[in-house]
Amino acid sequence: MGSTVADLVVDSMIANGIDHLYCLPGVQNDPLFDALYGRQDVIRPVHTRHEQGAVYMALGAALATGRPQAFALVPGPGFLNGCAALCTAQALNAPIFGLVGQIPSRAIGKGFGLLHEIDGQLETFKTLTKHAERVTDGTAAADRINRAWAALRSGRPRPVGLEIPVDVWRQETGHDRGAPAVVEPAPTAADPAHIERAATLIATSRRPLIAVGSGAQDHSAGVRDLASGIGAGVMAFRTGHGVMDSRDPLSITMPVGHALWRDCDLIIGLGTRLTAQKLDWGVDEHLKILHIDVDGAVLDRITPATVGIQAHLGAALPALRNALGEQPDRSDWMSRIAEEKERFKAEIATELAPQLGWLEAIRDALPDDGIFVDELTQIGYVSRFAFPAYAPRTFLSTGYQGTLGWGIATALGAAHARPDVPVVSIAGDGGAMFTISELATAAHHDIPLNVVVMKDNAYGNVKSIQRDNYGGRYIASDLTSPDFVGLAKSCGVSAARAETPEALSDELRAAIAHPGPNLIEVPVGAFPSPWRYIRLPRVRGAGGSGRG
Repeated sequence: MGSTVADLVVDSMIANGIDHLYCLPGVQNDPLFDALYGRQDVIRPVHTRHEQGAVYMALGAALATGRPQAFALVPGPGFLNGCAALCTAQALNAPIFGLVGQIPSRAIGKGFGLLHEIDGQLETFKTLTKHAERVTDGTAAADRINRAWAALRSGRPRPVGLEIPVDVWRQETGHDRGAPAVVEPAPTAADPAHIERAATLIATSRRPLIAVGSGAQDHSAGVRDLASGIGAGVMAFRTGHGVMDSRDPLSITMPVGHALWRDCDLIIGLGTRLTAQKLDWGVDEHLKILHIDVDGAVLDRITPATVGIQAHLGAALPALRNALGEQPDRSDWMSRIAEEKERFKAEIATELAPQLGWLEAIRDALPDDGIFVDELTQIGYVSRFAFPAYAPRTFLSTGYQGTLGWGIATALGAAHARPDVPVVSIAGDGGAMFTISELATAAHHDIPLNVVVMKDNAYGNVKSIQRDNYGGRYIASDLTSPDFVGLAKSCGVSAARAETPEALSDELRAAIAHPGPNLIEVPVGAFPSPWRYIRLPRVRGAGGSGRG
């Protein structure tokens, strides 16, 4: 039986392991959903209340599982509504397959004023993905679909997309129905000569540190093995949390890494850009850089690596570990790491006690394998250096995009994709309102998400900066927020209120035991500023005083 473009797209998603399509349907994509109708036993649509919710759900599912996910949106305003989530997915290296509709192909660029028509949609799509193109007719469909999947599955994981005009969906492709071939690219191997140079660099180091990012999330065992073998502390900023169990003596936070930075003589970057270390903290001639990443473009960015290795960590880490010979005694360095960890822990226990109390309540109620989704909120900022993560893909963050309001919808995708573990989303009352409508999606699809809303009737982070840096000249930061308990219940979501950390821990345990979605409102006041632990100053190079 012959297949249309819509049939072929559905078959390709199934062949590539997609079992849910996060979406909001509309007229330009009707043929896609008609083709999907008979395949719901294999791939089910999960429809949201807003287009950004669909893309955020795909993002959350991808971050929580590490597997490709898919979304579908109508063109024009539908596509643009999803762009904040799509640029966040691009920043987070998320493997997402995006389908965006288009007006009739004969009218593209003509300015007829058709429904959902905008200029330059494909060009915008390309800026937010590693690969995007338009399917122009049925005969070209197979090649373009295959190219998109090949791009998604090779190199640095990032979103890819296809734009499909409404008149092209039903065109015949000349291919029979059935699962298209799936190409699994082999991991990029490391050059043996580069591995030897890296091993020599490590052997001559006395005070090494390791920095991990999202590219290390699926290589936790290899990172731990390398760190323990060479006595290196391992730091993570936002997207690398969980690669090292926070209880490991060699797991360090960014502020601890910064305290050690003056004396570090080797930084090893694994699946990370090393932007904070290179650009903000500073480098000098005494610091060597070993950088391993599947994306060769990052190796010499900002400051060239002493040894740069373009390779998949799954191939590079075992090769590097096997190449390591006898290591120097680094016991003094490991003691220094332990001392800095204890010093920092004691310091913030006093200085940031209010935020830590709430975070400890959440950590206490959340099982070790539970997933925590942070937000651009005062609790969220502190969580990036104070919330323990015990396993990979259990701490989800916006990364460098800092996308306010991403939390609820992204966590909803994580909870949908990982119903086997509890998922907790934290949000301020400002950010919560961005995607609060997806509580109705959670109820409709019975997704067991747990939302904690910290309510202070303000954009609390903005207001605290105005308090501390602008003499309390408050502007555009106060809010009138709803009764979140009542709002959640009106959507069919179980809800409660907790006014102390102890009450939050109890309510969160009860929520996790409840099979459906839950919300807990937490009234809070002003918090002490955490910014000196986030905006860490230059200590090496120009303006710094690093030592060899």
